Amino acid sequence: MIVLSIDTCGPSGSIALGSVEPDAVEVLVQTELAGKTYSAQLVPVLRTMLQKQQQEQGVDVSALDAIVVVNGPGSFTGIRIGVSSAKGLAAALDIPVLAVSRLAALAWKAQTHCSALDAGRSEFYFRDGNREFLLGAKNMPLTSIESTAVCEPTAERAFANAVLVTPPNASDAIRYSVPRLLACDFSDLELLDGNYVRRSDAEIFAKVAGRPD
Repeated sequence: MIVLSIDTCGPSGSIALGSVEPDAVEVLVQTELAGKTYSAQLVPVLRTMLQKQQQEQGVDVSALDAIVVVNGPGSFTGIRIGVSSAKGLAAALDIPVLAVSRLAALAWKAQTHCSALDAGRSEFYFRDGNREFLLGAKNMPLTSIESTAVCEPTAERAFANAVLVTPPNASDAIRYSVPRLLACDFSDLELLDGNYVRRSDAEIFAKVAGRPD
């Protein structure tokens, strides 16, 4: 199974191609994406990566069997770009998509039960098992018992039992997704959306102004 992975949720992003088999997982290539360039760079970089793989490995867009997309939490703009690109490619190629939580990939990478990402405003996106929510300074002590996977200095300072690892990327998303890929446990393309955890500023300000939520 040849899998394309897209992660545009963080300050920097990545796309990767991987070969997934029951007894082996190989990342064929990974390309980094600079932050704040996703809208302009994602499609051209993907096209260049696939052209190079076709020349070197005989793998082109027609060889793709599935797409893994990290759908948040993180940058609202980055999430939207990644999810919409994955859905567009999947529809055009008639292949399935598997959505992955960045918090879940982070916890998997550190082999912990909990994970946390800086959400700004003195808050953190937090995962405890399968639950994901916003965590503020006032209830931080509730998490101090668990080892918490983090990938940012701000989160490392905030959690007493922080386990610092490098930020999860598109390759990590492929490796994390292997059991679901092999089980064909894909996302519903029509229902697939971003995993924002927190509402956007536009939604918050609309409610404050008294407009419909």
